[in-house]
Amino acid sequence: MHAQRFIGLDGFSRGWVVVAIEGDRRDISFPADISSALAAPFTRAAIDIPIGMTDDGNRACDRLARDKLAPHRARVFTGARRWLWEDYTDPDLANGQATRRGQARASRQLWHLGRKIIEVDAFVRAHRALDIREAHPELVFLRLNGAPLPSKKTDEGAKQRRDLLVAAGFTAIDDWVTRARIGTGAKADDVLDACAVALAARDCASSVPQGEAPRDAHGVPMQIWF
Repeated sequence: MHAQRFIGLDGFSRGWVVVAIEGDRRDISFPADISSALAAPFTRAAIDIPIGMTDDGNRACDRLARDKLAPHRARVFTGARRWLWEDYTDPDLANGQATRRGQARASRQLWHLGRKIIEVDAFVRAHRALDIREAHPELVFLRLNGAPLPSKKTDEGAKQRRDLLVAAGFTAIDDWVTRARIGTGAKADDVLDACAVALAARDCASSVPQGEAPRDAHGVPMQIWF
């Protein structure tokens, strides 16, 4: 009997960092698209990207995640809306429409995630039988550490995250963030984040909100796991 296989995905400019946990085995790969990333059978996948969206960009899971990460609320992006990218190719025009609708404008950071968000949204809606969940690496690191961590952009923050992952069984992490990712376009913190959301996929320790997930207009759950 095969061991269960859990997958964590974190996006970067050229594709996805994909980390798989299968028993004691840990693997990493860097496929270009979500279909390739999730082509092999898996038990459960977790992705660090909004899954399930409201028309106005407000989601309870985002508010709850930001509260958990306080005072680092900005580590959770908010405001993803399908119409932003389905109806517009220019962020200024999209934000003009958001203003007319009385909604929050999309940050440039959120806008540039749009292609990845729509890619995942289409895949999830087309493969409803698969167990694919939204996760947030910072919530996983908070769970593992028991307290908020310094920014992952600092040496101290990166080392603390690396140490937590080694303790969680990622013994090859130093090789992954140095040799394995070179030439892929993925950054070191993308690798750390993919490892964290792989733990969310395996453990499903908790979620915001807890219990039955609210669903969007397409029946997609809006819930962040960690």
